[in-house]
Amino acid sequence: MLARTLCRSAVFCLCAASFATPASAQDADICLVAADRVSTGETLGDEEKTKAHEACLRALSETASVIQKYQFQEADFEIMGTRPNN
Repeated sequence: MLARTLCRSAVFCLCAASFATPASAQDADICLVAADRVSTGETLGDEEKTKAHEACLRALSETASVIQKYQFQEADFEIMGTRPNN
């Protein structure tokens, strides 16, 4: 009985994790595509800029890769036009 309960819990966790993956990939795409558009000279509207900024922040918080964190930070800087004061 205990094994069955543990197995169900494991399957549930794996399913929940698989549903979360597309959202982070979508956030990453929104962030990077918006940054590419800005770098090519396009101007984003305030609403689109805000959505892209929020997507960058979500993607940044969801990744463990140092390289991806750097890429998302640079993309966010490109979108927002500012860098944090150090």
